[in-house]
Amino acid sequence: MMNYFLVAVLQTFLPVSLLLGVGWAPQRAAQLRPVVWLSLLAFLAGTAAGIHFPRSQQWMLAFTLFQAAGVLLFLVTRGISSVRLSYFWLFILLFAAAVRWGQTPNLSAITATGVVNTDLILNVSAVVCGIALVAASAALIAVCVSRIRALRWPLLFAFSLVLLLPLSGMLILALMKLQVLGLTKSLLSYVAKVTNASALINYVSTGLLLLTGLVFLLRRVLPLRQARAQQDPIERRRAEARYLDARRTMIVTLLLAAAAIGAQLYWDKIASQPPRLSEAQPVTLAADDQIHIPLEQVKDGKLHRFVWVADDGKAVRFFVINRYPDKLRLGVVFDACLLCGDQGYVMEGNQVICVACDVHIFIPSIGKPGGCNPVPIDDWAMNDTELTIGKKALEAGLNYFNTVVTLEVTDPVDGSRLTNTQARYRYTFAGKTYFFSKEANFEAFRDNPEKYVQEAR
Repeated sequence: MMNYFLVAVLQTFLPVSLLLGVGWAPQRAAQLRPVVWLSLLAFLAGTAAGIHFPRSQQWMLAFTLFQAAGVLLFLVTRGISSVRLSYFWLFILLFAAAVRWGQTPNLSAITATGVVNTDLILNVSAVVCGIALVAASAALIAVCVSRIRALRWPLLFAFSLVLLLPLSGMLILALMKLQVLGLTKSLLSYVAKVTNASALINYVSTGLLLLTGLVFLLRRVLPLRQARAQQDPIERRRAEARYLDARRTMIVTLLLAAAAIGAQLYWDKIASQPPRLSEAQPVTLAADDQIHIPLEQVKDGKLHRFVWVADDGKAVRFFVINRYPDKLRLGVVFDACLLCGDQGYVMEGNQVICVACDVHIFIPSIGKPGGCNPVPIDDWAMNDTELTIGKKALEAGLNYFNTVVTLEVTDPVDGSRLTNTQARYRYTFAGKTYFFSKEANFEAFRDNPEKYVQEAR
Protein backbone atom coordinates (compact mmCIF):
# COMPACT_ATOMS: atom_id res chain seq x y z
CA MET A 1 0.00 0.00 0.00
CA MET A 2 2.95 2.34 0.53
CA ASN A 3 3.57 2.63 -3.23
CA TYR A 4 -0.17 3.11 -3.79
CA PHE A 5 -0.29 6.23 -1.60
CA LEU A 6 2.87 7.65 -3.18
CA VAL A 7 1.41 7.22 -6.67
CA ALA A 8 -2.00 8.54 -5.57
CA VAL A 9 -0.38 11.75 -4.29
CA LEU A 10 1.52 12.16 -7.57
CA GLN A 11 -1.57 11.56 -9.72
CA THR A 12 -3.63 14.04 -7.70
CA PHE A 13 -1.19 16.87 -7.07
CA LEU A 14 1.66 16.70 -9.59
CA PRO A 15 -0.13 18.25 -12.63
CA VAL A 16 -1.67 20.99 -10.46
CA SER A 17 1.63 21.78 -8.76
CA LEU A 18 3.54 21.87 -12.04
CA LEU A 19 0.90 24.22 -13.48
CA LEU A 20 1.30 26.47 -10.45
CA GLY A 21 5.09 26.29 -10.73
CA VAL A 22 5.00 27.43 -14.35
CA GLY A 23 2.53 30.19 -13.42
CA TRP A 24 4.77 31.40 -10.59
CA ALA A 25 7.91 31.51 -12.75
CA PRO A 26 7.87 35.33 -13.42
CA GLN A 27 7.06 36.26 -9.81
CA ARG A 28 10.03 37.84 -8.08
CA ALA A 29 8.36 39.03 -4.86
CA ALA A 30 6.95 35.66 -3.75
CA GLN A 31 8.00 34.56 -0.27
CA LEU A 32 8.63 30.92 0.67
CA ARG A 33 6.88 31.05 4.05
CA PRO A 34 3.40 32.11 2.83
CA VAL A 35 3.66 29.62 -0.06
CA VAL A 36 4.36 26.77 2.36
CA TRP A 37 1.64 27.73 4.85
CA LEU A 38 -0.98 28.35 2.16
CA SER A 39 -0.16 25.01 0.54
CA LEU A 40 -0.41 23.16 3.84
CA LEU A 41 -3.70 24.89 4.71
CA ALA A 42 -5.14 24.09 1.27
CA PHE A 43 -4.10 20.43 1.60
CA LEU A 44 -5.59 19.95 5.07
CA ALA A 45 -8.79 21.90 4.40
CA GLY A 46 -9.34 20.23 1.02
CA THR A 47 -8.73 16.74 2.40
CA ALA A 48 -11.20 17.31 5.23
CA ALA A 49 -13.76 18.70 2.76
CA GLY A 50 -13.26 15.73 0.44
CA ILE A 51 -13.79 13.20 3.22
CA HIS A 52 -17.12 14.84 4.17
CA PHE A 53 -18.11 15.85 0.64
CA PRO A 54 -21.78 15.17 -0.27
CA ARG A 55 -22.14 12.22 -2.65
CA SER A 56 -25.05 13.57 -4.69
CA GLN A 57 -24.58 14.11 -8.43
CA GLN A 58 -25.65 17.76 -8.10
CA TRP A 59 -22.76 18.44 -5.72
CA MET A 60 -20.31 16.53 -7.91
CA LEU A 61 -21.45 18.52 -10.95
CA ALA A 62 -21.06 21.83 -9.10
CA PHE A 63 -17.60 20.95 -7.79
CA THR A 64 -16.40 19.74 -11.21
CA LEU A 65 -17.58 23.01 -12.76
CA PHE A 66 -15.80 24.93 -9.99
CA GLN A 67 -12.55 23.05 -10.60
CA ALA A 68 -12.70 23.45 -14.40
CA ALA A 69 -13.55 27.16 -14.10
CA GLY A 70 -10.63 27.58 -11.70
CA VAL A 71 -8.14 26.11 -14.18
CA LEU A 72 -9.48 28.27 -17.02
CA LEU A 73 -9.51 31.48 -14.97
CA PHE A 74 -6.01 30.75 -13.69
CA LEU A 75 -4.87 30.47 -17.30
CA VAL A 76 -6.62 33.72 -18.27
CA THR A 77 -5.12 35.69 -15.38
CA ARG A 78 -1.52 34.64 -16.08
CA GLY A 79 -1.05 37.89 -17.93
CA ILE A 80 -1.58 39.81 -14.67
CA SER A 81 1.54 40.23 -12.53
CA SER A 82 0.22 40.13 -8.96
CA VAL A 83 1.69 38.21 -6.04
CA ARG A 84 -1.60 38.29 -4.12
CA LEU A 85 -3.46 36.88 -7.11
CA SER A 86 -0.86 34.12 -7.35
CA TYR A 87 -1.34 33.32 -3.65
CA PHE A 88 -5.10 33.16 -4.25
CA TRP A 89 -4.78 30.68 -7.13
CA LEU A 90 -2.26 28.63 -5.19
CA PHE A 91 -4.82 28.08 -2.45
CA ILE A 92 -7.81 27.52 -4.77
CA LEU A 93 -6.19 24.97 -7.11
CA LEU A 94 -4.47 23.02 -4.34
CA PHE A 95 -7.69 23.04 -2.29
CA ALA A 96 -9.65 21.60 -5.24
CA ALA A 97 -7.00 18.92 -5.80
CA ALA A 98 -7.04 18.06 -2.07
CA VAL A 99 -10.82 17.61 -2.19
CA ARG A 100 -10.29 14.96 -4.89
CA TRP A 101 -7.59 13.42 -2.71
CA GLY A 102 -9.99 13.29 0.23
CA GLN A 103 -12.45 11.36 -1.96
CA THR A 104 -9.89 8.61 -2.65
CA PRO A 105 -11.76 5.34 -1.94
CA ASN A 106 -8.76 3.69 -0.25
CA LEU A 107 -7.76 6.64 1.91
CA SER A 108 -8.97 4.80 5.02
CA ALA A 109 -6.45 2.04 4.25
CA ILE A 110 -3.63 4.26 5.52
CA THR A 111 -4.10 2.27 8.71
CA ALA A 112 -6.42 -0.57 9.66
CA THR A 113 -6.25 0.20 13.39
CA GLY A 114 -6.59 3.15 15.73
CA VAL A 115 -3.01 2.94 16.98
CA VAL A 116 0.35 3.85 15.50
CA ASN A 117 1.73 0.78 13.72
CA THR A 118 4.17 -0.05 10.95
CA ASP A 119 1.55 0.25 8.19
CA LEU A 120 0.54 3.72 9.38
CA ILE A 121 4.14 4.92 9.54
CA LEU A 122 5.00 3.56 6.08
CA ASN A 123 1.85 4.89 4.41
CA VAL A 124 2.14 8.35 5.99
CA SER A 125 5.80 8.38 4.97
CA ALA A 126 4.73 7.63 1.39
CA VAL A 127 2.29 10.56 1.45
CA VAL A 128 4.96 12.88 2.85
CA CYS A 129 7.51 11.72 0.25
CA GLY A 130 4.94 12.25 -2.49
CA ILE A 131 4.19 15.79 -1.30
CA ALA A 132 7.92 16.55 -1.07
CA LEU A 133 8.49 15.24 -4.61
CA VAL A 134 5.56 17.30 -5.92
CA ALA A 135 6.73 20.49 -4.18
CA ALA A 136 10.31 20.08 -5.36
CA SER A 137 9.13 19.43 -8.94
CA ALA A 138 7.02 22.60 -8.88
CA ALA A 139 9.95 24.64 -7.57
CA LEU A 140 12.38 23.24 -10.15
CA ILE A 141 10.06 23.79 -13.10
CA ALA A 142 9.52 27.37 -11.91
CA VAL A 143 13.30 27.92 -11.93
CA CYS A 144 13.67 26.40 -15.40
CA VAL A 145 10.82 28.43 -16.89
CA SER A 146 12.02 31.67 -15.25
CA ARG A 147 15.28 31.27 -17.17
CA ILE A 148 13.72 30.11 -20.44
CA ARG A 149 10.64 32.32 -20.83
CA ALA A 150 9.66 30.75 -24.17
CA LEU A 151 8.54 27.62 -22.27
CA ARG A 152 5.99 29.40 -20.11
CA TRP A 153 2.86 29.59 -22.27
CA PRO A 154 3.28 26.22 -24.01
CA LEU A 155 3.62 24.55 -20.61
CA LEU A 156 0.69 26.52 -19.17
CA PHE A 157 -1.55 25.33 -21.99
CA ALA A 158 -0.21 21.76 -21.79
CA PHE A 159 -0.75 21.36 -18.03
CA SER A 160 -4.15 23.06 -18.23
CA LEU A 161 -5.18 20.55 -20.90
CA VAL A 162 -3.92 17.67 -18.75
CA LEU A 163 -6.22 18.85 -15.94
CA LEU A 164 -9.23 19.80 -18.09
CA LEU A 165 -9.52 16.54 -20.05
CA PRO A 166 -10.50 14.34 -17.06
CA LEU A 167 -12.65 17.16 -15.66
CA SER A 168 -14.57 17.29 -18.94
CA GLY A 169 -15.22 13.55 -18.64
CA MET A 170 -16.44 13.93 -15.05
CA LEU A 171 -18.67 16.80 -16.14
CA ILE A 172 -20.25 14.79 -18.98
CA LEU A 173 -20.68 11.77 -16.68
CA ALA A 174 -22.48 13.87 -14.05
CA LEU A 175 -24.76 15.37 -16.71
CA MET A 176 -25.59 11.90 -18.03
CA LYS A 177 -26.38 10.64 -14.53
CA LEU A 178 -28.66 13.65 -14.03
CA GLN A 179 -30.29 12.80 -17.40
CA VAL A 180 -29.34 16.17 -18.87
CA LEU A 181 -27.33 14.41 -21.60
CA GLY A 182 -28.32 11.20 -23.31
CA LEU A 183 -26.34 7.97 -23.01
CA THR A 184 -24.63 7.73 -26.38
CA LYS A 185 -21.86 5.35 -27.37
CA SER A 186 -19.47 8.15 -28.35
CA LEU A 187 -19.96 10.07 -25.10
CA LEU A 188 -19.57 6.95 -22.98
CA SER A 189 -16.40 6.04 -24.85
CA TYR A 190 -14.96 9.53 -24.31
CA VAL A 191 -15.84 9.52 -20.62
CA ALA A 192 -14.28 6.09 -20.11
CA LYS A 193 -11.05 7.13 -21.82
CA VAL A 194 -10.47 10.45 -20.04
CA THR A 195 -11.67 9.48 -16.55
CA ASN A 196 -9.73 6.21 -16.37
CA ALA A 197 -6.42 7.70 -17.45
CA SER A 198 -4.97 8.71 -14.08
CA ALA A 199 -1.78 6.77 -14.76
CA LEU A 200 -1.48 8.34 -18.21
CA ILE A 201 -1.93 11.80 -16.68
CA ASN A 202 0.99 11.11 -14.38
CA TYR A 203 3.14 9.94 -17.29
CA VAL A 204 2.25 13.03 -19.34
CA SER A 205 2.96 15.39 -16.42
CA THR A 206 6.33 13.81 -15.63
CA GLY A 207 7.07 13.66 -19.35
CA LEU A 208 6.56 17.42 -19.61
CA LEU A 209 8.80 17.89 -16.57
CA LEU A 210 11.42 15.69 -18.21
CA LEU A 211 11.10 17.62 -21.47
CA THR A 212 11.57 20.88 -19.56
CA GLY A 213 14.78 19.53 -18.06
CA LEU A 214 16.09 18.49 -21.48
CA VAL A 215 15.25 21.89 -23.01
CA PHE A 216 16.98 23.53 -20.05
CA LEU A 217 20.02 21.37 -20.79
CA LEU A 218 20.13 22.48 -24.43
CA ARG A 219 19.20 26.13 -23.99
CA ARG A 220 20.89 26.95 -20.70
CA VAL A 221 23.40 24.38 -19.45
CA LEU A 222 25.35 23.73 -22.64
CA PRO A 223 25.72 27.42 -23.61
CA LEU A 224 26.93 28.22 -20.08
CA ARG A 225 29.39 25.37 -20.31
CA GLN A 226 30.88 26.91 -23.43
CA ALA A 227 30.86 30.37 -21.83
CA ARG A 228 33.31 29.15 -19.17
CA ALA A 229 36.14 29.67 -21.67
CA GLN A 230 36.55 33.31 -20.65
CA GLN A 231 39.95 34.99 -20.69
CA ASP A 232 39.13 37.24 -17.76
CA PRO A 233 39.52 35.28 -14.48
CA ILE A 234 36.62 37.05 -12.76
CA GLU A 235 34.21 36.46 -15.64
CA ARG A 236 35.41 32.87 -15.91
CA ARG A 237 34.60 32.25 -12.24
CA ARG A 238 31.19 33.86 -12.66
CA ALA A 239 30.51 31.73 -15.75
CA GLU A 240 31.62 28.63 -13.87
CA ALA A 241 29.25 29.43 -10.99
CA ARG A 242 26.33 30.05 -13.36
CA TYR A 243 27.10 26.81 -15.19
CA LEU A 244 27.29 24.72 -11.99
CA ASP A 245 24.03 26.23 -10.74
CA ALA A 246 22.27 25.52 -14.03
CA ARG A 247 23.67 21.99 -14.17
CA ARG A 248 22.43 21.23 -10.64
CA THR A 249 18.99 22.57 -11.55
CA MET A 250 18.88 20.41 -14.68
CA ILE A 251 20.12 17.25 -12.93
CA VAL A 252 17.67 17.55 -10.04
CA THR A 253 14.79 18.24 -12.46
CA LEU A 254 15.62 15.12 -14.49
CA LEU A 255 16.02 13.03 -11.32
CA LEU A 256 12.62 14.16 -9.99
CA ALA A 257 10.97 13.32 -13.31
CA ALA A 258 12.65 9.91 -13.33
CA ALA A 259 11.55 9.25 -9.73
CA ALA A 260 7.91 10.10 -10.53
CA ILE A 261 7.88 7.96 -13.67
CA GLY A 262 9.63 5.14 -11.82
CA ALA A 263 7.04 5.19 -9.02
CA GLN A 264 4.18 5.03 -11.52
CA LEU A 265 5.84 2.25 -13.54
CA TYR A 266 6.52 0.20 -10.41
CA TRP A 267 2.87 0.55 -9.39
CA ASP A 268 1.54 -0.34 -12.85
CA LYS A 269 3.82 -3.29 -13.54
CA ILE A 270 4.49 -4.77 -10.11
CA ALA A 271 2.78 -3.37 -7.02
CA SER A 272 -0.77 -3.20 -8.41
CA GLN A 273 -0.66 -6.69 -9.89
CA PRO A 274 -2.39 -9.40 -7.85
CA PRO A 275 -0.09 -12.01 -6.30
CA ARG A 276 0.51 -15.03 -8.50
CA LEU A 277 -0.40 -18.43 -7.17
CA SER A 278 2.43 -20.90 -7.03
CA GLU A 279 2.05 -23.83 -9.40
CA ALA A 280 -0.21 -26.54 -8.03
CA GLN A 281 1.18 -30.07 -8.02
CA PRO A 282 -1.22 -32.52 -9.74
CA VAL A 283 -2.36 -35.45 -7.62
CA THR A 284 -4.50 -38.49 -8.49
CA LEU A 285 -6.48 -41.05 -6.54
CA ALA A 286 -4.83 -44.35 -5.75
CA ALA A 287 -6.65 -47.69 -5.96
CA ASP A 288 -8.11 -47.11 -2.50
CA ASP A 289 -9.78 -43.83 -3.64
CA GLN A 290 -7.33 -41.86 -1.52
CA ILE A 291 -4.67 -39.28 -2.29
CA HIS A 292 -1.36 -40.05 -0.59
CA ILE A 293 1.06 -37.20 0.19
CA PRO A 294 4.38 -37.89 2.02
CA LEU A 295 4.68 -35.91 5.26
CA GLU A 296 8.29 -35.13 4.46
CA GLN A 297 7.01 -33.03 1.57
CA VAL A 298 4.69 -30.77 3.59
CA LYS A 299 6.08 -30.42 7.11
CA ASP A 300 8.47 -27.52 6.45
CA GLY A 301 5.97 -24.71 7.26
CA LYS A 302 5.58 -23.61 3.62
CA LEU A 303 2.34 -23.51 1.64
CA HIS A 304 2.17 -26.59 -0.59
CA ARG A 305 -0.51 -26.33 -3.29
CA PHE A 306 -2.06 -29.34 -5.02
CA VAL A 307 -4.75 -29.87 -7.66
CA TRP A 308 -7.04 -32.85 -8.20
CA VAL A 309 -9.09 -33.13 -11.39
CA ALA A 310 -12.50 -34.78 -11.10
CA ASP A 311 -14.06 -37.05 -13.78
CA ASP A 312 -15.86 -34.09 -15.38
CA GLY A 313 -12.67 -32.02 -15.62
CA LYS A 314 -13.38 -29.71 -12.68
CA ALA A 315 -10.07 -28.78 -11.02
CA VAL A 316 -10.11 -28.74 -7.22
CA ARG A 317 -7.18 -26.93 -5.60
CA PHE A 318 -6.13 -27.45 -2.01
CA PHE A 319 -3.07 -26.73 0.05
CA VAL A 320 -1.31 -28.20 3.06
CA ILE A 321 0.73 -26.21 5.55
CA ASN A 322 2.34 -27.05 8.88
CA ARG A 323 0.81 -24.45 11.19
CA TYR A 324 3.47 -24.43 13.94
CA PRO A 325 7.26 -24.16 13.66
CA ASP A 326 8.03 -26.43 16.62
CA LYS A 327 5.55 -29.28 16.09
CA LEU A 328 3.67 -31.06 13.33
CA ARG A 329 0.12 -29.71 13.12
CA LEU A 330 -1.11 -29.71 9.54
CA GLY A 331 -3.72 -27.44 8.05
CA VAL A 332 -5.43 -29.20 5.12
CA VAL A 333 -7.79 -26.85 3.29
CA PHE A 334 -9.29 -25.99 -0.07
CA ASP A 335 -7.57 -23.11 -1.86
CA ALA A 336 -10.77 -21.05 -1.66
CA CYS A 337 -12.96 -19.32 0.89
CA LEU A 338 -16.70 -18.82 1.24
CA LEU A 339 -16.37 -15.02 1.10
CA CYS A 340 -13.90 -14.44 -1.74
CA GLY A 341 -14.30 -17.50 -3.94
CA ASP A 342 -11.51 -19.46 -5.60
CA GLN A 343 -8.86 -16.78 -6.16
CA GLY A 344 -6.73 -18.62 -3.63
CA TYR A 345 -4.01 -17.82 -1.12
CA VAL A 346 -0.33 -16.99 -1.37
CA MET A 347 2.49 -17.11 1.12
CA GLU A 348 4.74 -14.07 1.41
CA GLY A 349 7.49 -14.50 3.95
CA ASN A 350 5.85 -16.18 6.92
CA GLN A 351 2.33 -14.86 6.16
CA VAL A 352 -0.54 -16.44 4.24
CA ILE A 353 -2.59 -13.84 2.35
CA CYS A 354 -5.97 -14.02 0.61
CA VAL A 355 -5.42 -12.92 -3.01
CA ALA A 356 -8.94 -11.48 -3.38
CA CYS A 357 -9.06 -9.18 -0.35
CA ASP A 358 -5.43 -9.04 0.86
CA VAL A 359 -6.41 -10.27 4.33
CA HIS A 360 -3.50 -11.78 6.27
CA ILE A 361 -4.51 -15.15 7.69
CA PHE A 362 -3.37 -16.20 11.16
CA ILE A 363 -1.55 -19.41 10.22
CA PRO A 364 -2.46 -21.43 13.36
CA SER A 365 -6.14 -20.78 12.50
CA ILE A 366 -5.85 -22.40 9.06
CA GLY A 367 -8.10 -25.44 9.04
CA LYS A 368 -10.78 -23.75 11.12
CA PRO A 369 -13.96 -22.42 9.47
CA GLY A 370 -15.10 -18.81 9.46
CA GLY A 371 -14.11 -15.39 8.14
CA CYS A 372 -11.68 -15.33 5.25
CA ASN A 373 -10.05 -18.57 6.35
CA PRO A 374 -9.72 -21.18 3.61
CA VAL A 375 -12.50 -23.80 3.59
CA PRO A 376 -11.28 -26.77 5.65
CA ILE A 377 -11.17 -30.32 4.27
CA ASP A 378 -12.90 -32.54 6.81
CA ASP A 379 -12.04 -36.13 5.88
CA TRP A 380 -8.28 -36.51 5.96
CA ALA A 381 -5.92 -38.65 8.00
CA MET A 382 -2.24 -38.75 8.87
CA ASN A 383 0.15 -41.42 10.08
CA ASP A 384 3.90 -41.41 10.69
CA THR A 385 4.78 -41.19 7.01
CA GLU A 386 1.95 -39.77 4.93
CA LEU A 387 -1.19 -37.67 4.67
CA THR A 388 -4.27 -39.20 3.01
CA ILE A 389 -7.38 -37.47 1.69
CA GLY A 390 -10.45 -39.38 0.53
CA LYS A 391 -12.30 -38.88 -2.74
CA LYS A 392 -15.52 -37.77 -1.02
CA ALA A 393 -13.63 -35.12 0.90
CA LEU A 394 -12.22 -33.74 -2.35
CA GLU A 395 -15.60 -33.89 -4.10
CA ALA A 396 -16.96 -31.64 -1.34
CA GLY A 397 -14.85 -28.87 -2.86
CA LEU A 398 -16.27 -29.11 -6.40
CA ASN A 399 -18.72 -26.28 -5.73
CA TYR A 400 -15.95 -23.88 -4.67
CA PHE A 401 -14.05 -23.88 -8.00
CA ASN A 402 -14.83 -22.87 -11.58
CA THR A 403 -11.79 -24.02 -13.53
CA VAL A 404 -12.44 -26.91 -15.93
CA VAL A 405 -9.51 -28.83 -17.41
CA THR A 406 -9.89 -30.20 -20.95
CA LEU A 407 -9.78 -34.00 -20.85
CA GLU A 408 -9.96 -36.57 -23.62
CA VAL A 409 -12.87 -38.91 -22.84
CA THR A 410 -14.61 -41.88 -24.46
CA ASP A 411 -18.28 -42.14 -25.31
CA PRO A 412 -19.27 -45.37 -23.45
CA VAL A 413 -21.94 -46.21 -26.05
CA ASP A 414 -20.04 -46.13 -29.36
CA GLY A 415 -16.45 -45.78 -28.15
CA SER A 416 -15.85 -42.49 -29.99
CA ARG A 417 -13.23 -40.08 -28.63
CA LEU A 418 -14.07 -36.48 -27.65
CA THR A 419 -13.22 -33.89 -25.03
CA ASN A 420 -15.25 -33.09 -21.95
CA THR A 421 -15.43 -29.37 -22.83
CA GLN A 422 -16.87 -30.03 -26.30
CA ALA A 423 -19.38 -32.72 -25.32
CA ARG A 424 -22.96 -31.43 -25.37
CA TYR A 425 -24.33 -34.37 -23.37
CA ARG A 426 -23.19 -35.80 -20.05
CA TYR A 427 -24.64 -38.09 -17.43
CA THR A 428 -23.52 -38.96 -13.90
CA PHE A 429 -23.92 -42.55 -12.79
CA ALA A 430 -22.55 -44.20 -9.64
CA GLY A 431 -20.51 -41.13 -8.82
CA LYS A 432 -18.82 -40.89 -12.24
CA THR A 433 -19.57 -38.52 -15.12
CA TYR A 434 -19.84 -39.90 -18.67
CA PHE A 435 -19.77 -37.88 -21.89
CA PHE A 436 -21.55 -38.52 -25.18
CA SER A 437 -20.92 -37.49 -28.77
CA LYS A 438 -24.62 -37.33 -29.72
CA GLU A 439 -28.06 -37.28 -28.16
CA ALA A 440 -28.96 -40.85 -29.17
CA ASN A 441 -25.99 -42.23 -27.21
CA PHE A 442 -26.93 -40.11 -24.21
CA GLU A 443 -30.51 -41.45 -24.22
CA ALA A 444 -29.37 -45.03 -24.66
CA PHE A 445 -27.02 -44.78 -21.71
CA ARG A 446 -29.59 -43.00 -19.53
CA ASP A 447 -32.12 -45.80 -20.16
CA ASN A 448 -29.70 -48.63 -19.28
CA PRO A 449 -26.45 -47.36 -17.76
CA GLU A 450 -25.46 -50.69 -16.18
CA LYS A 451 -25.21 -52.31 -19.60
CA TYR A 452 -22.64 -49.85 -20.94
CA VAL A 453 -20.69 -49.60 -17.70
CA GLN A 454 -20.26 -53.38 -17.63
CA GLU A 455 -19.26 -53.43 -21.30
CA ALA A 456 -16.69 -50.72 -20.64
CA ARG A 457 -15.21 -52.84 -17.87
